[in-house]
Amino acid sequence: MPWTYRHSEKEFKSFLKDARDRMGPVLESDKMAYTAVDGVLHVFRRRLTPPQVIAFGDVLPSSLRAMLVYGWNVDAVPLPFGARSEMIREAQELRQTHNITPLNVIEATGYALWRHVNHRDLTRVLTHIGPEAVMFWHVPGVSEKELQQQIV
Repeated sequence: MPWTYRHSEKEFKSFLKDARDRMGPVLESDKMAYTAVDGVLHVFRRRLTPPQVIAFGDVLPSSLRAMLVYGWNVDAVPLPFGARSEMIREAQELRQTHNITPLNVIEATGYALWRHVNHRDLTRVLTHIGPEAVMFWHVPGVSEKELQQQIV
């Protein structure tokens, strides 16, 4: 049984803690962090073809993989990547009445993502998708050491 299935709750809690801590004190709970991360995953997914979504999902921890595909309209035409500020606003639109997603949401989610995935696999998938995907998950100003995959 894959580790990510056997320990999915532990792995997901660790991921949410990293994302929430990085987003700052505005997010007071895992529920708020979940909404923010869910928004980011939806923004990214909307820009991918179905094979790209599946390839990206294959390198994610199991709970994030489930979030990525939940409610997915596989027939939707992929949107172009836009300005970071536009994609942040798009992430903030998810569940607007319950969403206080901060402006660093994509960077914070990327920070948590890199700390919970195999870097070689994620780099391979993002490179195959294209430079916009690589830039979407880039975490500026953070050392490779700090982004190392964590043992949970």
